[in-house]
Amino acid sequence: MNYIGISAGFHDAAISVVNQAGDILFAAHSERYSKKKHDKDICNKLVLDALTHTDSDQLQYHYYERPWVKAARQVRSGEGFRWPTWDRLLGTAYNTMGRPDIHTHGHHLCHAAAGFQTSPFDDATVVVIDAIGEFDTITIWDAWYEQGRAQYKKVWSRGYPHSIGLFYSAMTQRVGLKPMDEEYILMGMAAYGQPHYLDEMRGTFLNSNEQLKFTQNLHIGVNKDFVERADPMDIAASAQALVEQLIHNVMYQARQHGRSRNLVYGGGVALNCLANRSLGNFYENIWIMPNPGDAGNSLGAACLAHGAKVTWTDCFLGYNIPGDYPVNSILDVLLTDKIVGVASGRAEFGPRALGNRSLLADPRGLSIKSRVNEIKRRQKFRPFAPVILEEYAHQYFDMPKHWDNSRYMQVISTCRDPELFPAIVHHDGTSRVQTVPKDGSGIRELLEKWHVMTGCPMLLNTSLNIRGEPMVNDLQDADRFRRLYGIKVCS
Repeated sequence: MNYIGISAGFHDAAISVVNQAGDILFAAHSERYSKKKHDKDICNKLVLDALTHTDSDQLQYHYYERPWVKAARQVRSGEGFRWPTWDRLLGTAYNTMGRPDIHTHGHHLCHAAAGFQTSPFDDATVVVIDAIGEFDTITIWDAWYEQGRAQYKKVWSRGYPHSIGLFYSAMTQRVGLKPMDEEYILMGMAAYGQPHYLDEMRGTFLNSNEQLKFTQNLHIGVNKDFVERADPMDIAASAQALVEQLIHNVMYQARQHGRSRNLVYGGGVALNCLANRSLGNFYENIWIMPNPGDAGNSLGAACLAHGAKVTWTDCFLGYNIPGDYPVNSILDVLLTDKIVGVASGRAEFGPRALGNRSLLADPRGLSIKSRVNEIKRRQKFRPFAPVILEEYAHQYFDMPKHWDNSRYMQVISTCRDPELFPAIVHHDGTSRVQTVPKDGSGIRELLEKWHVMTGCPMLLNTSLNIRGEPMVNDLQDADRFRRLYGIKVCS
């Protein structure tokens, strides 16, 4: 049996495949195939690629939420009612799948399973914080294995309209960015502002009627009059400060209600790297699956179907560009041009490029950050991340408590020598660090050779894409990037 997990219909559609032995055979985003950023619909090309990675003729399909329960909540939120048929939810992809019977699971339970069943833990307190599933917006679970089968017990929850994720999206909309898309830009803006509106935001968030108004306005695009004439940077700083306080409150509840001292954290809010710095104040052992948002719920649905722990090796689970990692070619370009693209091996499952679909650069030059921002057509204030040999991380960064590594760019750290590495340090002196262990990977070999040749154990690492477009997926995408933007891409 192969278990095929599906997330679709809201944002960031994805498909995952898990076999009966617990191997993750495939996991990928629809946007990489359709070329539509944050595509909410399942692309037929994605379905066909997923099916080539199955190792059984017996396929079972599992969906990441309960459509009828979600439809009831959409009526309450003022979005109206639409009959939740599989033809509507999956479009032509439903025919490509062969119109199978599809099993459904709770949205937050899928988040919990995606985190716990990929984690190294035998028991955990699971915290899920997102925008919204069906009705739940925050849940805390006890999770453990019983005779090899994953067990989940919900021990605490909050529901619509009280939503940390929707509030952050509303503030994203308030500063003129795209909600459910550019929240990461709001997080970057926070470093340039002051939390002058923290008390006003807190009062709004704690008022259920105001929360309901905000979330309803989010759906129709009108949150522009909140704290009029405020500096957008101050809005961002205030929203970030409030969200961090609210997450702390949830983690306190998790310590009170959860049995385990291992933390598994999921849901889209788990992508907030600034807030993740403080998780070590609550737990010593922390696991955040590198795709904790809705796309990762496709894996969560497949995990629930499998029922047991799955084998987690890394996040390189998507489309495959065959061949060895082009270490020497990358080095040659870096030493001459300072910037190079990489499209090699299987694509990352998650929103962050971690070496296989990356734009890499020397982090030491004063002009590098501006050059990369020009290539990617991004706002000039936005930061870039470093990828560093894991054993050197503490030498160059003050890693937060109980974050000895961050192999998936999940936490912000303060750079010890920001003047030496201006391309990877944000306005507030921090960096979103990716550490690379001694795992024999191509990016590891590249960093080792780069270190020997330059004395620098790190590179700038950002996704191989232009703002508003998905990451490069295949060789055709890589060739297009090279032709349009004049950057050499090694495959």
